Amino acid sequence: MEPCGKDFVDLIRNILSSRQRRVIEHPPFSHAAVLVPLFEKRGECHLLFTKRSDQVKYHKGEISFPGGGFDEEDSELEKTALREAYEEIGLKGSDVQIIGALDDIVTISEFVVTPFVGLFSYPYPFKLSPAEIAELIEVPLPFLLEGGSLSEKEIFRGGQNEVIYAYQYGAHVIWGATARILKQFLDLITSSRTT
Repeated sequence: MEPCGKDFVDLIRNILSSRQRRVIEHPPFSHAAVLVPLFEKRGECHLLFTKRSDQVKYHKGEISFPGGGFDEEDSELEKTALREAYEEIGLKGSDVQIIGALDDIVTISEFVVTPFVGLFSYPYPFKLSPAEIAELIEVPLPFLLEGGSLSEKEIFRGGQNEVIYAYQYGAHVIWGATARILKQFLDLITSSRTT
C-alpha cells in the first residue's frame, strides 16, 4: 500500500526539488506540458491517465497524461498543464497541488514536453471533453512500482539505438512519451528507497 499522504508527497517534493532537472531548449520545437496527476483511492496512491479520442490531431487513441501545447496566454508551462487538464477532463487548477516537475522530453511529434506532478482529492467530478478524451484510466501506483507491468525493447531510429518502454495495465498499454515520463517518475521513487 502506498497512500498519497503528507509523508509521500513530501518525499516526492524533496526528490524533485533536490535534483537538477533536465531542461531542453529546442528552438525549432514547440513547447508543451502535461500533468502527472496523483490521487488517493481506497488507501492507495493512484495515477490518472487519459485515453485520447480518435478526433485529436496527435497520438489518436493513445494513453497519455492530460496536457497539450503552450499558449502565450499561459505565461508559464505549469499553467499550460493545468489549463489543459481543465479543458480535457474538467480538473480545475485550483484543485491541484503542484509537487514539482520532471525532466523535459522530446516527442516524435516534435514537442518539448515538461511534466508536472500534481495531487488532487478524489473522488472528483470530472467532465471529459468528448472531442479529446475517450476515457479515464486509474492505475494504482504500487502496481506500477512492482515493475512486472514494464516491458522494454531496443529499436534503431534516427541513426541511433533507442529503448522503447511500455506498461501493461489490463487491456491498456502505456507507451511512447507517456511511458518515458512514467518510468522516470517511478525510477525516482524507487531510487529514493534504496539510498
